[in-house]
Amino acid sequence: MVALIEIAGLTKRFGSFTAVDDVSFSVARGEVLGFLGPNGAGKSTTMRMLAGFMPPTAGTARICGHDVLTDAVAARRNLGFLPEGAPTYPDMGVEAFLRFVARIRGYSGRELNERVAQAIGLTTLAGVRLQPIETLSKGFKRRVGLAQALLHDPPVLVLDEPTDGLDPNQKHEVRALIRSMAPHKAIVISTHILEEVDAVCTRAIIIARGRVAADATPAELEQRHPSGRLDDVFREITAEKAAA
Repeated sequence: MVALIEIAGLTKRFGSFTAVDDVSFSVARGEVLGFLGPNGAGKSTTMRMLAGFMPPTAGTARICGHDVLTDAVAARRNLGFLPEGAPTYPDMGVEAFLRFVARIRGYSGRELNERVAQAIGLTTLAGVRLQPIETLSKGFKRRVGLAQALLHDPPVLVLDEPTDGLDPNQKHEVRALIRSMAPHKAIVISTHILEEVDAVCTRAIIIARGRVAADATPAELEQRHPSGRLDDVFREITAEKAAA
């Protein structure tokens, strides 16, 4: 399988502190990678570097063969990115914001209308499409962020906590959406919700203290602990790294 995401030796230092330390992995079309780790492990920093929003101290990241720094525009055309606390324009209505994003993406006329309508439909935002974003609940704001990431139907999705703030029904809907898109895309999901890994991920990476501590399928990870529970495996692996 051809890798749509390629990360090699990615490192980020802030002064004397190393937030991400020589991380390497690839993700092929059809894979949904769960990116797990305790707070401060380097998850969000890695995803920001992959998305081209933060330059690495060392190493490279490529999206569909395009380096995220030296070929940034081409890389971002192929990327849908949902960052933590996705920025929006709070005083804009949902549909107006998505139309704004679509124009930035280069769409106009009928195609713009179709892209916006599809994004609203996929994320179940029709009921609030005219509502100002600042008046929405946290869950709906998260879905607006997801809608803008899906708007241009990119082959690569990088989603940081995509179900954060969603109620159980909304979480089910978003997970079903991710599963439906999975065969056609390479998807990375950063999450602290371990049940989400079992629900949608074909593979999981656990990062601790900025380094990859495990890379396997959820089923393979669960076999590492007598309980067969992913949360026990997670605690054991991250505790080992913390003590090292």
